[in-house]
Amino acid sequence: MISADISIVLPELLLALFAMAALMFGAFAGKDRTAPLLIWVTAGVMVALALWLGMTGGGNRAAFGGMFINDAFARFAKVVILLSAAAVLVMGQDYMARRDMLRFEYPVLVTLSVVGMMIMVSAGDLMALYMGLELQSLALYVLASFRRDHAKSTEAGLKYFMLGSLSSGLLLYGASLTYGYTGTTLFSGIITTVHAGEVSLGLLFGLVFLITGLAFKVSAVPFHMWTPDVYEGAPTPVTAVFATAPKVAAMALLARIAHDAFGPAAADWGQILALLAVLSMFVGSIAAIGQRDIKRLMAYSSIAHMGYALVGLAAGTAGGVQAMLVYLAIYVTMNVGTFAFILSMERDGRPVSDIRSLNMYSRHEPMKALAVLVLMFSLAGIPPMVGFFGKFYVLRAAVDADMVWLAIAGGVASVIGAYYYLRIVYFMYFGEEGEGLDRRMPTVQWGLLMASAVVMVVGVVNLFGIDPLAAVAAQTLVR
Repeated sequence: MISADISIVLPELLLALFAMAALMFGAFAGKDRTAPLLIWVTAGVMVALALWLGMTGGGNRAAFGGMFINDAFARFAKVVILLSAAAVLVMGQDYMARRDMLRFEYPVLVTLSVVGMMIMVSAGDLMALYMGLELQSLALYVLASFRRDHAKSTEAGLKYFMLGSLSSGLLLYGASLTYGYTGTTLFSGIITTVHAGEVSLGLLFGLVFLITGLAFKVSAVPFHMWTPDVYEGAPTPVTAVFATAPKVAAMALLARIAHDAFGPAAADWGQILALLAVLSMFVGSIAAIGQRDIKRLMAYSSIAHMGYALVGLAAGTAGGVQAMLVYLAIYVTMNVGTFAFILSMERDGRPVSDIRSLNMYSRHEPMKALAVLVLMFSLAGIPPMVGFFGKFYVLRAAVDADMVWLAIAGGVASVIGAYYYLRIVYFMYFGEEGEGLDRRMPTVQWGLLMASAVVMVVGVVNLFGIDPLAAVAAQTLVR
């Protein structure tokens, strides 16, 4: 039994062992001099694990008495998490090195957070859920304040830690209520209790607190208050980490709880998620209009985009989960390219984040400006970019679930949100020319920017085949 369980959790086990080995290697083999090597090796290990998970099926298997679930849904989410984490690791290396922030602990902390994310999406028990969530969160708290001599970075880490601790407490309280009213922490046991009759008021409160705790992690309104300050204060490569893999992990975990533990109560949790979705879409879109700092703008953008992902989940159907997975994969790809560009925004070797510094950028860097234009159009959901199809999928899922009002709200919020994306394009092509930005851009950042933009255009053909994979993953979860 133990050997069978280990074979199921082998990817997580290997990555955890690698993180510990990397920590020892860095500590005894030159410390920060080993950081560049560790980053590339870590990224290679993550890509290799993603290919392994993507190429091997394995069916639906559970380990440790159902506490850990390895199914198509978990594997899809893990592949997205691993690939996005690898991309943001390598593209941030140059930025960290030139600002004397490249420590050997950086790739180790990212790896440990990824291990936590992988446990989260495979959790089949409230205890496993909390262990994965805290492993991810503790590593991210440290990363947020990684630039210890910078006041804003320290502030970001403290705010993230304080509000993250609050969210963990709410989630634990919801878990205790759920255990008290069902007598089990296993999702399979909880769903059996829910199947047996009406959801009691106490169990419903437990569900609400669980959703609230995870809403903090995905930056859903009204639990989004940490996001702009942390995005702005954290080192930009760390902000890129926050904007990609953790969002996928938290949304996948939310879907796991909703369908694996509380599936029969979809009418109850669907209303809660729909409310969070509407608030997130509108608050994120409206608040971003007044932002001048591009990192804060991307923070509100992430809030709005998590609202669109929640639309698919609120539908409560397999089609909704499929739409959510497709949307998350597209969102991560767009963000990788966008942050690759943000990392290169410098003037005289110093980072710049004011969007007005992009005035007439197209005159000096037409290729990069065109790539950013494609990404902004895709983030805004303008056809024929792939981002349009992501929004179309989730809004169609809402319509198919007889939630037309939610789809209409999503469409209106998308129109509002298009303004601040198009404003960046306006500055690049029609703004008043100022001091401008440095033309230097590391090869890795340039490659990821261009690759992301190309995907947004070429992906309209068949979304690179992720749609059928997402359908299989959704069918696995929604039974």
